[in-house]
Amino acid sequence: MIVLGIHSGITINQHDPNAVLIKDGHVIAACEEERFLRIKGARGHLCLNSITKCLQLGNVSIHDVDLVAHPGRTYADMPNRIEAYMRHHFGFSPPILMIDHQLAHISGAYHSSGFVNATGLSYDGYGDRLSGALANCENGQIDIIETLPHNNSLGTFYAAMTSFLGFTPEEDEYKVMGLAAFGEEGVNLSDLIQIRNAEFQVNETLFHRDDIAAPTMYEPYYNQALIDLLGPPRLPGAKIEKRHKDIAFAVQSLVESCAILLVEKLYKRCGHKDLCLSGGVALNCAVNRRLAELPTVERLYVLPPASDRGLALGCAFEGAKHIGSRVHPPTDMYLGPEYELEDIRDELSVFNGSYVQTETPEKEAATMIAEGKVVGWFQGRSEYGPRALGNRSIIADPRSEKMRDIVNSRIKFRENFRPFAPAILEERASEVFELSTPSPYMTRTVKVRDNWKSRIAAVTHTDGTARVQTVSSTTAPRFHKLIQEFEICTGVPVVLNTSFNLRGEPIVETPR
Repeated sequence: MIVLGIHSGITINQHDPNAVLIKDGHVIAACEEERFLRIKGARGHLCLNSITKCLQLGNVSIHDVDLVAHPGRTYADMPNRIEAYMRHHFGFSPPILMIDHQLAHISGAYHSSGFVNATGLSYDGYGDRLSGALANCENGQIDIIETLPHNNSLGTFYAAMTSFLGFTPEEDEYKVMGLAAFGEEGVNLSDLIQIRNAEFQVNETLFHRDDIAAPTMYEPYYNQALIDLLGPPRLPGAKIEKRHKDIAFAVQSLVESCAILLVEKLYKRCGHKDLCLSGGVALNCAVNRRLAELPTVERLYVLPPASDRGLALGCAFEGAKHIGSRVHPPTDMYLGPEYELEDIRDELSVFNGSYVQTETPEKEAATMIAEGKVVGWFQGRSEYGPRALGNRSIIADPRSEKMRDIVNSRIKFRENFRPFAPAILEERASEVFELSTPSPYMTRTVKVRDNWKSRIAAVTHTDGTARVQTVSSTTAPRFHKLIQEFEICTGVPVVLNTSFNLRGEPIVETPR
């Protein structure tokens, strides 16, 4: 049985369209539209390229698909609109199944985790008229036990504060998270979120725009009431002052407190210590570190494409279950397209690029990195989700803060307060980081051991943490080999790993 999960830009403000193909319960392919269009977020775009590529990777046609699953269950006109666009663009539409947005988030995380009995938490800005859901997950079944209304949204709160701090809402929340590490206590945001009796309530009146029914990422998310409370907002591109850092610190601390309340409530209701997270807020790896440290959490799994770019996966899982397939967790997130040597040679010839073909690319790249060069590392199937995991990565030496500045100034053009991530040999991770289990997807931060902070200064954040990727010789053999070769050169089993793109661009997909 073949199921196609899709999340598409049916409306102009829907973002991160993507598609996933499942065959007999196994994930075959996952593609994101932004990678093909070269438009970050691909708002309002149908996932036509992603569908086409998933079908190619599965070696099937649209006529072979038994079911198409899409989020948006609470919108009555959605099935007809999806059927119409499938028929228009592909000449045929399989049966359409609508999935609840929050269920899709939880399903993607739970069924990817490999856990049998767990709790599931989805929290984001808004989806199917809700901002989150709490679930009991047992033996492959998901029971939603509580939902969060749209006007009590941690995602909307974080987006509004991202906008207030001069960044792009629904895109730059991770910048606020990075900036928070430079702030201090002192800003009181209790008027924005009230916490009482182990419950929280977001006060949206302090940032709701009455003049805009649904603000886009290009318009302010805040109103005069928030300005009256916190003072003037930071304009995009303006200097970041201490006040902005302290506001970011307060925003991050408040969301961490609310997330802990939700997870502790789940444990009291369900009794499971395994936790599955998804939704846009689940991309906050600093929050995830706090949750992983809770005594009520034994194992934490965060879906790597936790935001709406992972909705197609959850929809595909639910669609497969609907038609009687037993679903299986993917072994890794290298689920996108792969390109042949001929494709790379063809592109090099088009651009008149010089090249050398080598039998030892890992060794040669490691040597270049050890010499201070910055390497674009492109190989294998592209990663599903917002993190480069060694197939579409920029790699550099992690040992000096100067390298962080070089990568920023020459290539990434990022704010200097944003940290880069370390990729480390999985078998060496506990020596360098306070980490006892693999962390292959960069979904949470961990503490860097004191004796290593100065040795990997380019990937150690100001608070002494790092967003780690542990690299397995089984799932990422070529990237693992590169890090091994780098350790031979330098004695350090870590490289700096950042996504292969410029600021504001999607991660690269094709050789071009």
